[in-house]
Amino acid sequence: MRIALYGLATLALLPSLGSAAGSCERLVATASPDAPPYAWRDPADPRKLIGASVDVLTGIAAQLGIEIEVLYAGRRSQALDEVRTGRMDLLADAVLTTADLEHLDYVYPPLAFNDYLVWTRQHSAASYATLADLAGQRGAVSAKARLTPMFSSFAAQHLNLVPSQNLTRTLQSVAMGQADYAIAPRYAGAAAVATLGPTVGLVAQDVVVDRPGIYVAIAQDSACNDGWLRGQLAKKMTELAASGGVQSILQRNAERWKLQQQAMPEAAKP
Repeated sequence: MRIALYGLATLALLPSLGSAAGSCERLVATASPDAPPYAWRDPADPRKLIGASVDVLTGIAAQLGIEIEVLYAGRRSQALDEVRTGRMDLLADAVLTTADLEHLDYVYPPLAFNDYLVWTRQHSAASYATLADLAGQRGAVSAKARLTPMFSSFAAQHLNLVPSQNLTRTLQSVAMGQADYAIAPRYAGAAAVATLGPTVGLVAQDVVVDRPGIYVAIAQDSACNDGWLRGQLAKKMTELAASGGVQSILQRNAERWKLQQQAMPEAAKP
């Protein structure tokens, strides 16, 4: 699995420990299989996952001298259950929730923040400068979107958001006039719009409506969960975030997912 050249160079600058100083020499990780550009199923090997979270995690593990596999464990709820129970050690794209704090130790800082933007038709007469501007409009959002509890609560009370089957269908509903706007992630949304072609005429407004953090999380019941591993992961994530290398890895994987989508039959798209 290749890592973005810039991200790899950044990781290479981190001090190498040669071999793991903790008690664990092998980790098994998983993630949601439908969360591009962070993680999705590898078309070339469906047993494995690929994406920005996977690239970062495997790069850090190599620096720590730890062998790691990032495997497909089923849909999002199944992947989370595998880590909650300790059958797998790490979740590569966790979203922070109060309930999961009982089972997972989150690594700080987050790998990235997943900006959800307002997407509209290019020549839409409507103005969307604040959340209040969305009230009374017809909205669409993917049923697979992982929004924060705070925004989900706000949307349930104040917005008219209709769930679509997936991200592509969500954006298509706006292009076809079935919805006035869509709530979609910055990177995955841009990649999906590109696959729909230049005539679709969708643009992102400069309104970040939600910004959930994407974390690496360790199972509390994992035999590998010790102070050394938690500390080293936090250290590497801090250094990588400070270097800005994560953004290039995200952009590369968004492009990677877009190219895969363009080559995939419509019915098979996530």
